[in-house]
Amino acid sequence: MIPRRRFIQLAAGTVATGAVSAAVPAASAHGATGQPEGTLTDLGPASVTNALGNAEFAGDVLYAATRGLSPNVVGSYDLAADAVTAHFDIPTGIGVWAMCAVGADVYVGTHGGSSDLYRLDTRAGAVTKAAGYSDDYIWAMASSPDGKVYMGLSPTGRVIEYDPATGTSRDLGVATPGEQYVRSVAADATTVYAGVGAHAHLVAIDRATGAKREILPAELASRDFVASMAISDTHLAAGISSSGEVLVLSTSDPADHRILKATAPGEKYVTSVVIHDGYVYFAGRPSGALYRCPLSGGEVESLGVAYPEAATHRLLVHDGRVYGVQDGAVFVYDPATGSLEYRSLVQRGFRAAPEQPMSVHSDGRRVYVGGKGGADIHDVAAGTRTRLGIPGEPKTALTLKDTTYLGVYTQGLLYAHRAGEDSARLLARTGNQQDRPRDLAYDALTGLIVMPTQPEPGHINGALSLYSPRTGKFDTYRPVVERQSVYSVATRRGTAYLGTNVQEGLGLPPVTTTARLAAFDLRGRKLLWELEPVPGARYVAALGQTPLALYGLTNTGVLFEYDFLRRRITRTAKVADRGGELVVTGLVAYGTDGNRVYKVDLPRLTTTTIADGLAGEWFGGEPKLSLDPSGRALYGLRGRNLVRIAISGRR
Repeated sequence: MIPRRRFIQLAAGTVATGAVSAAVPAASAHGATGQPEGTLTDLGPASVTNALGNAEFAGDVLYAATRGLSPNVVGSYDLAADAVTAHFDIPTGIGVWAMCAVGADVYVGTHGGSSDLYRLDTRAGAVTKAAGYSDDYIWAMASSPDGKVYMGLSPTGRVIEYDPATGTSRDLGVATPGEQYVRSVAADATTVYAGVGAHAHLVAIDRATGAKREILPAELASRDFVASMAISDTHLAAGISSSGEVLVLSTSDPADHRILKATAPGEKYVTSVVIHDGYVYFAGRPSGALYRCPLSGGEVESLGVAYPEAATHRLLVHDGRVYGVQDGAVFVYDPATGSLEYRSLVQRGFRAAPEQPMSVHSDGRRVYVGGKGGADIHDVAAGTRTRLGIPGEPKTALTLKDTTYLGVYTQGLLYAHRAGEDSARLLARTGNQQDRPRDLAYDALTGLIVMPTQPEPGHINGALSLYSPRTGKFDTYRPVVERQSVYSVATRRGTAYLGTNVQEGLGLPPVTTTARLAAFDLRGRKLLWELEPVPGARYVAALGQTPLALYGLTNTGVLFEYDFLRRRITRTAKVADRGGELVVTGLVAYGTDGNRVYKVDLPRLTTTTIADGLAGEWFGGEPKLSLDPSGRALYGLRGRNLVRIAISGRR
């Protein structure tokens, strides 16, 4: 244990952990603007969006469904009116990834907590629940020529048949034993095709008998996902991740196949495919490009980019044109003229709503709230909110002087945004099979920004990336801690302290049992040591520090103290029922489990609740908290609203 007198002498001047310290006036017994500690100020919806997950045509109307809203909706975009003319609530789930049409009915599959199937009767304008399943996700959905609905589920990896005529479901079983994800499906008169990950498989299922056979060509066996799919009378086309490929095969003879390659440099994902008029059309990412290639053979042709780097969730054909569904928009490609038109559905009346945020960060004047397709920026003094569009999901942020850096999912991207500018700049891509930034920290001694990432689904070993704002150099190190991801980071005098997660890529069973605390030399670029701070902890959710010690919070709600001088764990204490964000200022730490905000007296390791009943609706159930640089306020969520929480910064 650190001697209490020495602790107080050194820690008294400490304001904030992590990247940047700021001068703070002497604390009083009250928090922000003289308010008592724990006083909440509601700043309105934290992040408002209309991110889309899928869409389907019925007649001349495109029905597009949202994800991450409450409730989610299906909006009807009438092509003739060029306007969104109606919205239909989907009462359960946190989002929609899957849709298909059977006649004039549109079927909608939800995810989050439960997987429910809804029927939208487009003639009557009514939504009814058709079925419910125990899985967390309905990832994909397709209808057969005779009007049955087929679904790919997760985490069981099952394929389900739903018969609208009888209202009954039939379980066709696990597509590939040991794999959790059926991410794409297609069906013809005799066969259901299931695209599987996180280790790629393409499974043909006999609709009558349920018999299964693997038809993925051997040369694609090392890929991650069969992630998207479309079918014609003669061919099946499947987007393959993570190498930017499309498999085209004959349904009568799967051995008769071709593998197409997206042409944009660095293309990794084929997010959607469709077959139309003798061509395979497909959308790539990260470029956002639309491609096509003749079914009969020939070269892949890039048709253009409607919105740079955007993900195209679905490609559809209507009246001879190809429609691409993106977040809050569609693009339209006309093969007859070669034109590519971008249409904002927001401008055409699509309803926006508060989403489940993913991150929160205060630069002192503004608060960035990350979500799908960008971040809402709240100017606290002015009481305004603006949208910063980014093709991805900002998971973490930090500010240096007048620039805010954002770690963005997917692809482990690092963006920079200067206060007052309309857009953010892409600085670097992590590569190395990484996709999910977990934290950001700045080391003043080396001038480096440190960003840890989690690997893509099915891949091993997280990474640590180092970015120099002065030179623009970006270096990635993988593995850092063998067979684990890095979840949290703090820096001190040229050393990055890393809190790990036993989970590597999603869908991959952990091979280690306990999260670690590790030290990485930022000058020598090497791992110095690692230890297990709390037995049985799966991840270290957050790290913070005083001049004498490093503090970490595990997923089990256990706080640990690492003494910099003694180089060992000196104390632990149970401070919460679960892990969450942790920030340190002076002699106290503040943390949250999403429902309550608590203060930890660091010399004594005692805990006091300062706010309760927040019920913050964070995406993925990962609660966040941001310390205002003044040290007098925190920012978090109550429900889906941003709140400022007054703090004293004192014991």
